[in-house]
Amino acid sequence: MADKVTTAAEATSHIVSGMTIGIGGWGARRKPLALIAELVARDDLTDLTVVAYGGPEVGILCRAGKVAKVISGFVTMDTIALEPHYRAARQTGSIEAAEWDEGMILLGLNAAGWNLPFLPTRAGLGSDVPRVMPDLKMVTSPYPGRSGGEPEELLAVPALHLDYALIHANRADAAGNAQLLGEDPFFDDLFVRAADKAIVSCERVVEPANFLDEGPVQTLLVSRLNTDAVVEAPGGAGFTQCLPDYERDEDAQRAYAATAKSDEAWDEWIAAFIAHPSRAIAEETNR
Repeated sequence: MADKVTTAAEATSHIVSGMTIGIGGWGARRKPLALIAELVARDDLTDLTVVAYGGPEVGILCRAGKVAKVISGFVTMDTIALEPHYRAARQTGSIEAAEWDEGMILLGLNAAGWNLPFLPTRAGLGSDVPRVMPDLKMVTSPYPGRSGGEPEELLAVPALHLDYALIHANRADAAGNAQLLGEDPFFDDLFVRAADKAIVSCERVVEPANFLDEGPVQTLLVSRLNTDAVVEAPGGAGFTQCLPDYERDEDAQRAYAATAKSDEAWDEWIAAFIAHPSRAIAEETNR
């Protein structure tokens, strides 16, 4: 099996302007911030489309001028309800925002992973979603309705094909199998399957035989068949939560949110973030 372990800089170097990237995690939980720091550091990277159950990574990329469009179920930092830099980008119109239902994101990722053009849903019916989100079309079922009634008209969620998926796992092996040990995998496996290429950062690279020492077989959700690079990045989720390895750093999250108050605060924070995106490195530096 190929050894896919590499650096964050090398793994992300093939992401180019105009690509669509999917970012795993959920809100301010298990976000691949060590990988995001590499994207932010690149002057040549712009006009990304970002698909996410969004958290601070979306705000960071928006504020850094890397994003043309965000497709999201939400963008929040959990204990801070509104991600401040995404909100500013949304309000000023510096990005295009497609704000879908959470289940629509799931269906779009599944459609891409299954190589389907779309999947139907009843979510959004009777609302203004089809009007304000023109990418979401209506489709008539080819089959009779219940009890032989008229065929239903449903919302068609298009496949969310990704050029790259970026996720952060608890453990991975050198071949690209990845283990998610927290209570909720946050659909990261769907992001990986929806992508042409996938980068997995992890807290620790382990031998395949040691996975079951870490957690049950059900936690092995990401296959080496769907991954292209593995980056060992202890603390690589930054100040976001990465259970069971560490909790969210609320003080660091508040400090990040405060950078929306001035350009000077942002410039200082982003320079430090690019230099030390890892929680482990940042904590050692502050001692």
